[in-house]
Amino acid sequence: MSFLTAALILVLLGFAYTQGVSRSLAVAGGGRLHSRPGYHGTLVAIWCLVPMLLVLGLWALFGAGVTRGFVIAQLPAEVAALDAYPLDAAIRRIEAIASGFGVAGQAQPYEIAAGAALRAFRTFAFLIVLAAAAGLGILGLLAARRRISPAFRARNRVETVIRALLLACSAIAVLTTAGIVVSLFNEAFRFFAFVHPLDFFFGTVWNPGFATTGTQAIGQYGLLPLLWGTIMVALIAMLVALPVGLLTAIYLSQYASERLRDVAKPVIEVLAGIPTIVYGFFALVTVGPFLSNAGAAIGLDIRATSALTAGLVMGVMIIPFVSSLSDDIMRQVPLSLRDGSLGLGATPSETIRRVTLPAALPGIVGALLLAVSRAVGETMIVVLAAGNSPVLRFNPFEPVSTITVTIVNQLTGDSDFAGPQSLVAFALGLTLFVLTLLLNMVALYIVRRFREQYE
Repeated sequence: MSFLTAALILVLLGFAYTQGVSRSLAVAGGGRLHSRPGYHGTLVAIWCLVPMLLVLGLWALFGAGVTRGFVIAQLPAEVAALDAYPLDAAIRRIEAIASGFGVAGQAQPYEIAAGAALRAFRTFAFLIVLAAAAGLGILGLLAARRRISPAFRARNRVETVIRALLLACSAIAVLTTAGIVVSLFNEAFRFFAFVHPLDFFFGTVWNPGFATTGTQAIGQYGLLPLLWGTIMVALIAMLVALPVGLLTAIYLSQYASERLRDVAKPVIEVLAGIPTIVYGFFALVTVGPFLSNAGAAIGLDIRATSALTAGLVMGVMIIPFVSSLSDDIMRQVPLSLRDGSLGLGATPSETIRRVTLPAALPGIVGALLLAVSRAVGETMIVVLAAGNSPVLRFNPFEPVSTITVTIVNQLTGDSDFAGPQSLVAFALGLTLFVLTLLLNMVALYIVRRFREQYE
């Protein structure tokens, strides 16, 4: 049915566009139009599309309630009078029967009858909604077509609609961010009703307990072991990705031939497309045992699952974020700056250090920020390679745990989101949000400070 709906919308939109174009050419009569025929066709298509989307949107909002009411009307009085949970179970059984799926146990006669009635109701409702959408769309098409004239400002109307659409998309992005922040703050405050903020942010022991009632703060919820584990793994990753990625970008943009660059850059970017779970298996099976054996050979006790293992593999994963973006940014530096430096007698290496890198620094900082954010928010590599040991330790050769891994652990299983055992995940998420915000503020300060020298 969704395919039929999409097909109907596309057919009507194509018909509306052609009608608008042909009508504008007809009324022009060889004269001059204010707007091109394509704008008239686009405006007619918009007038056709909006009513159809309005009808389909209203059905999407209220169709589930209407369908539920119809199903309840088909139930016997004693079943319709049940409490919420048993009633929902009965409705789900009837929906399964109507969809052609089997149900557990023997279906009752009233369930079979209600399922058949629901199937017929869905078909009838779909046809009614489709007919209403098509009818209103055609009315909008005719109304817009009648307004076409040589002086009609179709281009202005279309641009107004596009501007409103762009504004709506921007508003969705902003509102989504605001909704995430509000939800984090709301649930985090509920958690702090169980655990004092000082005990959470400055606690050095992470040992949460699980109460059967779900309303008691049992155990200790100290953030510092998780925060330090996150920072340690991210630092090790950046110590790998920053020099390798930046030096790779310098070579590809300043020294490599075009033929070598066309081959090397896509190969490096393949690293960004490998699923993180594959990196996790690689760290667990290959890198971890290798580091453990190498450490034993020189007298170091390196655990196979440790912060070092997770950081090294994560650093390899984020190399493309640093190298590819930095390469593109350095290639955008005006050629006149480099030629001027070389013309004054500077060597290529001096030109890179004193001209190219400072001029590209804002973009490089942005690339590094993206890499750091990816390292801080990574989960699967740390789950498999870091050891999941929430203990405050400063030895990178030992297992650690991070904030993202702990969020997964706290939300795994049946969670009622009523006690600190589950609500702590939102407090941890809020911590990650604030950490990323601070990184953005520092990066913005650096970008503004150095950009002023080249403006």
